[in-house]
Amino acid sequence: MKQHYLVRLDDACPQMNKQKWQRIENILDKYRIKPMVGIIPHNEDPLTCIDMADTKFTAKALNWQKKGWTIALHGYNHVCTTVIGGINPVHKRSEFAGLSLAEQKEKISKGYKTLITMGLTPDFFFAPSHTYDENTLKALEEVTPIRGISDTIALQPYKQGVFTVIPCQMGQFRKPPVGGYWTFCFHPNGMPDDAFDIFEYFIKTNLERFISFSDIDMSKVGKKSIVDRLLSSVYFALRKMKG
Repeated sequence: MKQHYLVRLDDACPQMNKQKWQRIENILDKYRIKPMVGIIPHNEDPLTCIDMADTKFTAKALNWQKKGWTIALHGYNHVCTTVIGGINPVHKRSEFAGLSLAEQKEKISKGYKTLITMGLTPDFFFAPSHTYDENTLKALEEVTPIRGISDTIALQPYKQGVFTVIPCQMGQFRKPPVGGYWTFCFHPNGMPDDAFDIFEYFIKTNLERFISFSDIDMSKVGKKSIVDRLLSSVYFALRKMKG
């Protein structure tokens, strides 16, 4: 299986670190890479409130969309209130997992409407801390037209009910051991200076492997394979053993 690389950027919001986000954007534009960008509709997380709120954030987000970046709804307020990992237990904390369906529908509906009001069209959803549950999926299906999820451990995209799931496996650039669709997830707000040079070098030396989310033919995505089910089970079992 051929290796395909995708880039995901987390925690875009009016209070983001504008300088660091601009550095990332400049590198991606230089190599014509179109990432997925997760936008927090109503940020209340002090850890992601870096700069004063940017009054031009909506214009910036609209420019991302115009350039072909994939827009994702990244939770609602980015505040984790439960200690539940849900169906993708990367962490034992969540903004969504463990909440009632009604509570999740309210959060997701408000968040989606906020992005729509900005003029954005989110095609994907991913939750803060990567954690969500079945109620999250039900809420998305009932109150939004979003049918794409970025998260979980697998080697290739798969169908889960009405949703197409694009796995997100890596928190930094490194050569994967096998073929597949590999999403590298970055948090520009917290990247140190030397990380930007590493970021650009990896892209420059592996440019032919990078694709956009829009390059994935969703009509050809099937059910989660036995190999991917096993991979996911082993990954979370090992993670649980390590505590």
